[in-house]
Amino acid sequence: MPVSLAERLTELIRREGAITFHDWMKAALYDHEHGYYQRSDRERWGREGDYRTSPERSQLFAATFARYFARLYEELGRPAEWTIVESGAGEGSFAAGVLQTLAQQFPDIFAATKYVVCEVSGNALRRVRERLGERVEFSSDLIPVDVGIYFSNELFDAFPVHRVVMSEQGLSELYVGVDSTGAFVWTTGPLSTPRLAEFLSTYSIELAPGQVIEINLEVEDWLVQVASKLANGFLVTVDYGAEAAELYDATHRPRGTLRGFSRHSFVDDVLVQPGECDITSSVNWTQVKTVGEKLGLKVVDFASQDKFLLQAGLLDELEQQLSRAETEAEKASLTTGAREMILPGGMASSFQVLVQRRDV
Repeated sequence: MPVSLAERLTELIRREGAITFHDWMKAALYDHEHGYYQRSDRERWGREGDYRTSPERSQLFAATFARYFARLYEELGRPAEWTIVESGAGEGSFAAGVLQTLAQQFPDIFAATKYVVCEVSGNALRRVRERLGERVEFSSDLIPVDVGIYFSNELFDAFPVHRVVMSEQGLSELYVGVDSTGAFVWTTGPLSTPRLAEFLSTYSIELAPGQVIEINLEVEDWLVQVASKLANGFLVTVDYGAEAAELYDATHRPRGTLRGFSRHSFVDDVLVQPGECDITSSVNWTQVKTVGEKLGLKVVDFASQDKFLLQAGLLDELEQQLSRAETEAEKASLTTGAREMILPGGMASSFQVLVQRRDV
């Protein structure tokens, strides 16, 4: 009988003691055999999966970003060759949409473009290969880019996070243990790395009694890698989050922002059945901007996703695609997608787009 991820984690904890939630989340999402993002037996994307990302909700999302990328290409001096790296490409909807739009509307830019999918999930890589074949290159690691763009959509929120709490004994970290029934349970312990205390000091965060927050140190490590790989170009990040002052406001988020998703619904307890649900937390945009600035990544734009898409030409793209639509069903799908992308109070308004420039 194959050993499940829950059984392996249980054995590890009983043998070595409680593990940080960071390590538990890393295993739940990225374990090579049974991690949520590695599994081939689970449908994660689309209506039948656990969630739908913006590229799957509307083809206008990728097409509008392709228009924006064309603008960045001009700002970079129309290089003879440039590279677009997409980290965390999922099943390839965004890559397919960008390449199609560039080929149709900006053939000279399309001819100069090398598109690289950077993905740690073997299952996702297989899906993108099946969908796009020879049109893209693949890498499991970040690659050097002389001129180009690093793009990600809903990548940072899926990085494993540490959780800290202000308990009666003072500042502690949340660990995962196993109780007498074999169930995973929360427990507390000392901070597992001095970087956590440094983080709180850097962003002047003082926790209220009982308050829990998530700290995403992997975002900083990822930014360090990108800054070392990108010589001249842009880092374009789409995700959901808030500035530090809002994100760590104890009156609004006393238990942090950690949540699980399964079949488009919230999961009550993320510790139940590791590998069976998506687990995310909101991005600290203050952290991303601050670390980026130190690494030479200058902020050039930061806006809610709906406003960004409008500024980038979504309505013009909608008009073009409606003129080419052959059926009423196609037109209805386009207009519905456009509403989802720009409707006040809709999903897009809760996401943000950060654009940073790297120029050595």
